[in-house]
Amino acid sequence: MKKIYNTIFVNGQAFNCDINMSLQELLIYLEFELNSIVVEHNNRIINFAEFDKIFFKSQDKIEIITIVGGG
Repeated sequence: MKKIYNTIFVNGQAFNCDINMSLQELLIYLEFELNSIVVEHNNRIINFAEFDKIFFKSQDKIEIITIVGGG
């Protein structure tokens, strides 16, 4: 069985992901700490509770910003 991929853009870089991959699965695959990031999907900020409900279409754009604390 042949796998089907979507090409999406993560922080401006092309990334091929399985058509069934959720945003949450992508973030885990890329080793992001889910509680320490802000994610924008096609110019819309995504709430943490929606990460597992977002699936990609070809050419979608994902921007991931890591939150850093300090003083």
